[in-house]
Amino acid sequence: MAAAVFHSRSQRTSQPARVGRLLGWLALVVGVLCAVAALLAGPAYRAQLLPLNVAIQSVRWAATVALGGAAVGLLGVLLLMGRSALRRWRRRALLGLAINLGVAAWPLYMFYQLHSQPRIHDISTDTTNPPAFDAVLPLRRGAKNPVDYVPATATEQHQGYPDIVPLRLPLAPPAAFEVAERAARAMQWEVVAAAPDKMRIEATDTTLMFGFKDDIVVRITPQDGGSVVDVRSLSRVGGSDFGANAKRVRAYLKRVASAGGLP
Repeated sequence: MAAAVFHSRSQRTSQPARVGRLLGWLALVVGVLCAVAALLAGPAYRAQLLPLNVAIQSVRWAATVALGGAAVGLLGVLLLMGRSALRRWRRRALLGLAINLGVAAWPLYMFYQLHSQPRIHDISTDTTNPPAFDAVLPLRRGAKNPVDYVPATATEQHQGYPDIVPLRLPLAPPAAFEVAERAARAMQWEVVAAAPDKMRIEATDTTLMFGFKDDIVVRITPQDGGSVVDVRSLSRVGGSDFGANAKRVRAYLKRVASAGGLP
C-alpha cells in the first residue's frame, strides 16, 4: 500500500518535468526553424528566388512565431527549475528560449525604428540645393525611388535629424577631395565615379542581409579659404529606410572630419 502511494506521488511530481522537457524541445525546434526562415529570406531575395514582399513577410512571420516559441521555452525552463537531474533538459529549454528571442529581436527593433524615425529614404546635408546624381543614374534603372529631391523630405529630415548639416573643413578643395575619397573607400562603398575636376564622388553601398543598394553623392565646394563637404544618400527601394541613410551620412561625416583634422 505504501509503495503504491509512493509510486502515485512520484508520477504526479514527474508530470511537470515531462511537460517541461517537451516544451523545451518544442521551443528549440521552433527557434531553429524560425532562425532558418529569417536568415534565408534576405539571401533568397538577393538571389531573386523570392519577391521583396514575400521575403519581408517571411521575416515578420518568423519573428511572430519566435515570440510564441520564446514563451514556450520560458514555461519549459520554469517547469524544470530546481530539478538537478534534469539540468541537461533545462539547458535545452534555455537554448530554445535564447534562439527565439534572438530571432524576434531584429524585426522588433526594425519595427521600433519604423515608428520612431522619419518615413523618408533620402538624406542630404544640403536640403536647399542637394547634390545631384549623375554617374549612378544608369545603375538606378528600375529603381522605385526617383532621384528628384522632394522638398517635403527636407521638413521631415530637419525634424528627425537636425544634426545632419554640411561639414566645413579647414582644407583647400583638392585636399578635402582626397580626404573625402579615402573616407568613401574606407566605408567600403563601391565608388562609381571620383572626379577631382568636378569635386564630386558617387558611390553605392549595399546592405548585408537583403542586399538593398543605396546611392551616395559627395560634393566639395570652396568656402572662406576652406571647403564644405555635402553628402546625399538615397535608397533605390522602400518608402522608409529605417534610419539607414542618416546613419550612413553621420558615419561618413565623422570619418571625414577626423581625417580632415577636426576634433
